[in-house]
Amino acid sequence: MSRVGDMRFSIALTGGIATGKSTVASMLKLLGYAIIDADIIAHDVLTQHAARVIEVFGHEICDVNSNIDRKKLGAIVFADPEKLHVLESIVHPIIAQTIYEKAAVLEQRKIPFFVDIPIFFEKRELFAFISKSVLVYAPPDVQLARLQARNNLSLEEAKQRIAAQIPIDVKKQQADAIIDNSGDVQALQVQVERYLERLRSEYGL
Repeated sequence: MSRVGDMRFSIALTGGIATGKSTVASMLKLLGYAIIDADIIAHDVLTQHAARVIEVFGHEICDVNSNIDRKKLGAIVFADPEKLHVLESIVHPIIAQTIYEKAAVLEQRKIPFFVDIPIFFEKRELFAFISKSVLVYAPPDVQLARLQARNNLSLEEAKQRIAAQIPIDVKKQQADAIIDNSGDVQALQVQVERYLERLRSEYGL
């Protein structure tokens, strides 16, 4: 499918790992906004192209049923930037094209939508069709603690995963809007509602 220019109704919902992006996506979905989930698409792409990934990384990334064990694969690629780049070169173009195709349908219908995508700023050239961005922010120390607790990771493992992304404070400078998730869920809900008020006021979305 040929690419069009900026999609007026598209917004990248992004953040750092464990900053609360998925929670915000759930809130937006409950409020009636369409969500394209890049993580779900990535999971499907990895499954569909498992043979190629196993060919490159070997059967040590597989579980007992010869399927890709995402935890094993993650431990390998997040410990080695070159291997991470190899994996990304296999799956990211396919993920980006799939997102584009889904987004084009929503854009044609003039339905405001969010693309829930953690690597928007890291791979912005692949997602140039997305016109706006909102970042779910949490301070680095909060991000690190949440990641360790959520994924049961060691401090070193958590730091490796965070280091694979652009620092959250750098992303904060690049985003069109910020949703602060430094507090609890109730505070986050207020932040989301304020953001949506601004979105309706500035863009009519």
